[in-house]
Amino acid sequence: MTDFDYSDAPFAIREDIKLAHRDYWQRLARPGSWWTGAERVAIAAESRRARTCAFCTERKNALSPYTQAYAHSNVSNLSARAVDAVHRVITDQNRITRTFVADNHAHGLSEEAYVELTGITVAVLSIDEFNRALGLQLEPLPEPLNGKPDEYRPENLTRDTGFVPMLRRDGAIGREQDLWSGERTANVLRALTLVPDVVRDWKMIGSAQYLSIEDMGDFGQQAGRSIDRMQMELVAGRVSSVNECFY
Repeated sequence: MTDFDYSDAPFAIREDIKLAHRDYWQRLARPGSWWTGAERVAIAAESRRARTCAFCTERKNALSPYTQAYAHSNVSNLSARAVDAVHRVITDQNRITRTFVADNHAHGLSEEAYVELTGITVAVLSIDEFNRALGLQLEPLPEPLNGKPDEYRPENLTRDTGFVPMLRRDGAIGREQDLWSGERTANVLRALTLVPDVVRDWKMIGSAQYLSIEDMGDFGQQAGRSIDRMQMELVAGRVSSVNECFY
């Protein structure tokens, strides 16, 4: 996959952002833990399609999001439940319930597959929104690579909060020791740990577009950044408010 041309950007783009985006597309093309490379790229395509899906618009305005049969304008061969999950994460995430996740699990979309699907959807949206904000074309999706998912499921899981199992606060050990240090973590970081690689993807993109986990405690002006931490948090808070983020 060739590097995306940022020459039309109205501002200079930092090299670490370009690198994070390029690395993510390369990772997306490979088989994951519960989806093949082709399925992962299809999930990314559905995340883009959701924005113009007429059914999603209709359901977003409905009193209840769980009374209508699926009628999405999909662009892939993913199962109806997988397409619906991707579209909900993009268009109606505030009304996703524990019952929805459990019902999907009971009908073939496992918790592990749902977590990986969610991680892909969020990562692609983060990159796409970066491009939209700068008036740039969306980056082309990669050609998928062959291979089978590794079906890796970490140990040290718990159901103490959230709708899916997560690593315990002291569970970032062994193969997961790079996710955080000691027991100092947060639920927003633990949320997708049922599939550790999607957390790694999220951290890679977040470190470039926002801050690394290690830098969260630094409230000064970081080298290479055009705005200081207070300004960054003002923007982040406004975006969270617009998106109705309960955090």
